[in-house]
Amino acid sequence: METNKRLQVLKNHIDREFTASPSPFMLWMKPIVLAAEESGVIFKYVVREEMSNPVKSLHGGVTAAIADDCIGAMMFSLNEETFYTTINLVVDYFTPAFVGDTIIAKTAIIRKGKQMVNAQCEIWNAAETRLIARATSNLLKTNLVKKELH
Repeated sequence: METNKRLQVLKNHIDREFTASPSPFMLWMKPIVLAAEESGVIFKYVVREEMSNPVKSLHGGVTAAIADDCIGAMMFSLNEETFYTTINLVVDYFTPAFVGDTIIAKTAIIRKGKQMVNAQCEIWNAAETRLIARATSNLLKTNLVKKELH
């Protein structure tokens, strides 16, 4: 069986900040990898001042970006040669997270077809007792070839 090198790079970062992302935006968000499987990834973030809105809660746009980036990391880690691109992202916001809070983002593939994938990302407080937001996304398979991470 062929080794999934992209997934292995994520697994090599478990309990550490993911510094191997090809996405400068993801690097700015400073995710810590908690788990990585082809069926989903789990990242942890600390809400920083520059991620907040005027009332010091996690900005809705950053919440959406976390969901989109986590789903993207999950899709990137699939053992496939080509990228998927986001067609849409729908975010439901339930409760705030504030500067200094730790949040957990968990992804899952809901349905995977030959060309399209429906995926989800839930963002929780650190104790996983409060659902902060849930995002769903549809992604389309492209012909853009992935490069290897190191």
